[in-house]
Amino acid sequence: QVQLAESGGGLVQAGGSLRLSCAASGRTFSNYDMGWFRQAPGKEREFVATINRHGMFISYADSVKGRFTISRDNTKNTGYLQMNSLKPGDTAVYYCAAGPAAQRAVNLYDYWGHGTQVTVSS
Repeated sequence: QVQLAESGGGLVQAGGSLRLSCAASGRTFSNYDMGWFRQAPGKEREFVATINRHGMFISYADSVKGRFTISRDNTKNTGYLQMNSLKPGDTAVYYCAAGPAAQRAVNLYDYWGHGTQVTVSS
C-alpha cells in the first residue's frame, strides 16, 4: 500500500498563493500516477490536476488551468500542487491520490490522503 499525507493548506487572501505537498510512504511512489482533487462543503469531490509517474503527462481542470501547477519529485517521494491567483471559489479540502492511471475520475485512484484545508478569503 501507499500512505499519502498532504500538507501546506491554510488561509490566504484572494490573489495569493499556496503550495501543497503530498508525502508518500510505503510502496514505491514512482510506480503510481498521482492526482489532486478537492471537495467543498456540500459538493462532490472534483478533479483538479493529474500527473503520470514519469511527469510526462499532465492534465488540469479548466477551472484551475493557468493558475495551478502540478509536479512531483520521485527522489523525495513527494508530489506538489502550486496554487497561484487563488479565488474564494478555490476554498475546499484538497486531497492527493495515487493510482494506476493519470485520469480525472475519482474512482480510478486506489490510495488517498486525509486532505488539507485551503480557505481563500475575499
